[in-house]
Amino acid sequence: MLESDLINDLQTRGMRLVDPRVGNESRRGGAGPSDHKAVTIGETTVMVPVHTAPAFESPYLVEAPDGAGRSRVTRDGAEVARVRFPSRPRFYDLKTAEGVPYNQIAVLHSRDVLATTVLQTCIRYESRKKTCQFCSIGQSLAAGRTIAHKTPWQLAEVAKAAVDLDGVRHMVMTTGTPKGPDRGAAVLAESARAIKAAVDLPIQAQCEPPEDDAWHQRMKDDGVDALGMHLEAVTQDVRARIMPGKASVPLEKYYSSFEAAVKVFGRGQVSTYILAGLGDSAQDILAMGERLCAMGVYPFVVPFVPISGTPLESHPAPSADFMASVLRPLGQMIVTAGMRSEDIKAGCGRCGACSALSTYEKLKVPA
Repeated sequence: MLESDLINDLQTRGMRLVDPRVGNESRRGGAGPSDHKAVTIGETTVMVPVHTAPAFESPYLVEAPDGAGRSRVTRDGAEVARVRFPSRPRFYDLKTAEGVPYNQIAVLHSRDVLATTVLQTCIRYESRKKTCQFCSIGQSLAAGRTIAHKTPWQLAEVAKAAVDLDGVRHMVMTTGTPKGPDRGAAVLAESARAIKAAVDLPIQAQCEPPEDDAWHQRMKDDGVDALGMHLEAVTQDVRARIMPGKASVPLEKYYSSFEAAVKVFGRGQVSTYILAGLGDSAQDILAMGERLCAMGVYPFVVPFVPISGTPLESHPAPSADFMASVLRPLGQMIVTAGMRSEDIKAGCGRCGACSALSTYEKLKVPA
């Protein structure tokens, strides 16, 4: 099996662990990627579900590591791969002067990406009628695993430690959507400015499209290198059903904001997250991918993972075949458009761990 197909299969089916303690700790529920474990296959580190319903019944079993730190992955008793698990980062052992553990401020994703949710509250999450059905941003806060608002100085302190102690190479800052027309851009810009004053670390910011496109330039001026504005679903009926609050922002607003952002950040440095498996067809996703590529926006398509504690916890994950039918042609579409994950300065598309998309980019074969 090709590495890309194996990763795709693991991410849709999940994996069972003989030793759940191996590698960096995973968490159930909460801001994502949750219910996952980071695992390195060859030279590629990906996030694979371990605490979801499909994972509990997965045909993939990961054995305890040997003396060299390698684990056999078997399917129906036959070895299909050998993998390693990134270890727990050293910055997790530190606290701020106020006593806040660093890993309540930011966490390690994959093996070299620092990630944080700057505001752990959201105007969409506060109403059951408006909440995005897949979102678990409030769970981390309720469980005491994070704090509601990470200050710029806390983020700068943790980012510097993560670079110095663990070799972190880029950072993702997302946020719950606050009240106000900036949609979170203001707090992200303020945070980026403080981080860049402390450490030279590429940063992706993620927010809803600000009402005023001038925020794109303000974020860039303050140190944001790449921008994510996430569609999640691509057709209006799925948007209205899955994320009724966010669906009130029309697609046309996303398109105009994408165009304005690309002028500021450049082709391929603006991206959007699309969750495959919520009801959009492969044709719908690929049509959107084609439109985004033409605009210079990187379409980061990932398989939907049902997170425990959310309204969609029992929603089925997409099949590996469905994901391959999207990711294989999309990977070639991205390459043809001159946008590759490895060229993104920072963020989810650059990391690529939540999807097999970047591995399909490298196949270089006709879709």
